[in-house]
Amino acid sequence: MMPRMTRPFQHAPAPLWAYKALLLAAATIWGLGTVVIKTTVDTFPPAWLVGVRFTAAGVVLGVALLPRLKRTLDLDHLRKGAALGAMLFLSYWSNSTGLTDTTASNSAFLTSLYCVIIPFLGWALRGPRPTRCNIAAALACVAGVGCVSFAGASGFSLGFGDLVTLLSALFLGFHVLYTARFAPGCDMAQLTVVQFLVAGALGLAAGVAFEPMPNFLELGPDTWASLAYLAVFASCIALLLQNIAVAHVDPAPASLFLATESVFGATFSVAFLNETLGPLSLAGFALIFAGIVTSEYIPLRTAKRAAARSAPDAAAEPSGENL
Repeated sequence: MMPRMTRPFQHAPAPLWAYKALLLAAATIWGLGTVVIKTTVDTFPPAWLVGVRFTAAGVVLGVALLPRLKRTLDLDHLRKGAALGAMLFLSYWSNSTGLTDTTASNSAFLTSLYCVIIPFLGWALRGPRPTRCNIAAALACVAGVGCVSFAGASGFSLGFGDLVTLLSALFLGFHVLYTARFAPGCDMAQLTVVQFLVAGALGLAAGVAFEPMPNFLELGPDTWASLAYLAVFASCIALLLQNIAVAHVDPAPASLFLATESVFGATFSVAFLNETLGPLSLAGFALIFAGIVTSEYIPLRTAKRAAARSAPDAAAEPSGENL
């Protein structure tokens, strides 16, 4: 799972299919990341996991961008990056905590609800009213969560892990909204480095305060490999792939490609964790994914078609200088 951000780098053009493949690659990396976290939190506490992951990611990305940071990093970027880092920490801490008490497939789909939550959060923060598509998407997702809740052997039940995962989706929605609010006039590369380091520092602080300290000297190769994957691949590399691609792919299809993260997460959980998905779970996941598509893809596609229809009309109107 990774927050969606504006691209910080410039790249030479490539075929459109290549950029779509990069989006699928990023979604695949994040989907596998859910499984990696699930297998790691049993031996490495959630706050420590967030702290080590984002501290390492911030250092790696900071070293790569060090000349740029020395030239242009200022107080405004530090302030905004710190705010985003706090939201990032809350989202990932609650997500990792949720994975201690729910399945990786549940986590993947419940976290993806942030896509549907965002329009309503924006409205609460004095943004535009949710559209009919947003409302329809929300209803589909509520029905999907209901199916997931009934899928357990004991009937209707949302466990602690599921509820905390829903909370992580809420924090991630705030993160995406404020990323969009802070983006104009800011260098997103700098904001990314700062928020990674802040999220990492908060994770380490929460780990010291609330969790037992892991014995780093006794960690096995699998745990170190998981930490490296989350820091390098699921943070730095997947973010870079996404940022390259979103500069060249229209928002509507880009959103749909990124939404496949939840599908990859469920697929990998079945393949690597031997999780089983019953009919109610599958129905719930299908409804959640349909809600994401309805919220993300359809409004952007409709707006694009409307703009295409209005363009010929605007071109046909006589200009003032010809009158």
